[in-house]
Amino acid sequence: MSSFRIGDRPDRLLELLRVEAGEIAVIANAMDAAPAEVRRVGVELETGALRELGFRPREVDLREYFDRPGSEVATALAAFPAVWVRGGNAFVLRYAMARSGADTALTGRLREDTIVYAGYSAGPCVLAPSLRGLELCDNPQSVTEAWGDEPVWDGLGILDHAFVPHVDSPGHPETGLCGRVAERYRSDGVPHRTLRDGQVLLIDGDESRII
Repeated sequence: MSSFRIGDRPDRLLELLRVEAGEIAVIANAMDAAPAEVRRVGVELETGALRELGFRPREVDLREYFDRPGSEVATALAAFPAVWVRGGNAFVLRYAMARSGADTALTGRLREDTIVYAGYSAGPCVLAPSLRGLELCDNPQSVTEAWGDEPVWDGLGILDHAFVPHVDSPGHPETGLCGRVAERYRSDGVPHRTLRDGQVLLIDGDESRII
């Protein structure tokens, strides 16, 4: 899981798959509140970068599974050994996961160790126990504006700590806001990890380290 985009160690993603690069699901729903053209370009950026690594990326748009049985999105994701979850608004992403049932499908497969979960920014942020604190950098009301519904504040609980990207990353426009999130967590005693752009949080079995 990267602070920003592929990070500086894309080779580790290939190693985790333990097979030649193949199909990978791309979840870009963190951009659902953005204008359609901006979202489209964002998806193309991710798929292009993944193709350069040898993958065959295919978007799984969680909006297509809203208010349908969770088994349907689980079936769609079952075809992939890996998923790439791109950045954007963490609250918008978490809402899409909840409304589609992808949260249950992904957490189940992660606990079974049958999928590699990779991505950056909002992608790993939603793996935390809670999204509280991220409102300092992402607008939770974007969920209401886009869908007329309330944001989901619970994270997926895969990580036992919060994830704060873009810290000490002068080239990123949100580095100051993410620094405020990290400071809030420090002052409140919330367990968290901070990453600067280029770093990757690697979790492989019992191994957990930043590279």
